[in-house]
Amino acid sequence: MRKQVKNNVSWVGYMDWELESFHGDDYSIMNGSSQNAYLIEEEKTVLIDTVWTPHRFDFVENLKKEIDLNKIDFIVANHAECDHSGSLIALMKEIPNTPIYCTAACVKSIEGQFGKQNWNFNIVKTGDSIEIGNGKKLIFVEMKMLHWPDSMATYMTGDNILFSNDAFGQHYAVAELFNDKANECVLWKEAVKYFANILNPFAPLVSKKIEEIAALNLPIEIIAPSHGAIWRDNPMQIVEKYALWANAYQENQITIAYDTMWGGTAKIAHKISEEIQKQSPETVVKVFNVAKQDKNEIMTEIFKSKAVVVGSPTAVNDILSSVTGFLAFMKTLKFKNKKAATFGCYGWSGESVKILQEKLKESGFNVIDENVKSLWNPDEEDFSKVPELVASLLA
Repeated sequence: MRKQVKNNVSWVGYMDWELESFHGDDYSIMNGSSQNAYLIEEEKTVLIDTVWTPHRFDFVENLKKEIDLNKIDFIVANHAECDHSGSLIALMKEIPNTPIYCTAACVKSIEGQFGKQNWNFNIVKTGDSIEIGNGKKLIFVEMKMLHWPDSMATYMTGDNILFSNDAFGQHYAVAELFNDKANECVLWKEAVKYFANILNPFAPLVSKKIEEIAALNLPIEIIAPSHGAIWRDNPMQIVEKYALWANAYQENQITIAYDTMWGGTAKIAHKISEEIQKQSPETVVKVFNVAKQDKNEIMTEIFKSKAVVVGSPTAVNDILSSVTGFLAFMKTLKFKNKKAATFGCYGWSGESVKILQEKLKESGFNVIDENVKSLWNPDEEDFSKVPELVASLLA
């Protein structure tokens, strides 16, 4: 079912209420999601993006109910990832000669995923445009590495809509489509989670791209991303947030992340939390067991934090595998300008604290020397090290 975005622009995407994970199982979905495709019907009829492969047949059949597919003059593929391009195979079987406008990298990616289909690709780059009638045109803006090499955005003059693809989106199913109709708390929670877990590795490029888009002097009245709510109420508010988030963002918060074997490391985690609250009552403290709680939710809190404290007991001369995986994922997110400290219990060899320090340094954290390393269960002598650790983190 199509839904009007503005004038002759409609949403023709898929509302994915039951989705629970994304990027395989690497990203958790808590509030559903959407794959947003858009149909422009001016003198020329244009389809911007499609939907994920599992929904390709529904997408094509629903589109047929709205329009004669042969009336589509061309397709814009802003991004080749299969949640955007996954219906192309089914759609192009119906209209095989329809031109597809995309970046050169997008052609390589589409053909790499779906094979060479001899489709009519038209390569575009930043600043290229195409007339769509009624005095309107589409202007293309490359968005390299936001978050794939092939990504781009498309701007529609006249209606002043930026089809931003993966930038400025959220994994959030909003049946009413628009940000002013969404639950604002959920919207912003999902928006920052999306940035922290997907776009933060490319934060320097986000800053440059925002500057580049601003330099184009394009009036933007609507930002229509590929996932989640469409920004029509003060759309630039999400751009302003991205500019803030991309600049080594942090709040007055410390996140403690750990796993424990027999409870000793957990005791240290809680003692550190108590001491932070004692020394700095205004500092927000979050405590997570990485083996039991969602890693994307934890990463979002670390993104907001000025410091992270990571704990693991020593297990076979190493750290627990749950913490190893957690740290490996955190490294890919390339957090900047954050302090870190480590702690853990041991019974025999006691390598965990040093290993944690090394891994955190490799991930770009400023690791303090102070730590808590406890033989067997922590006692008052071990807990006496906590105030100095916390003071150093807060300094």
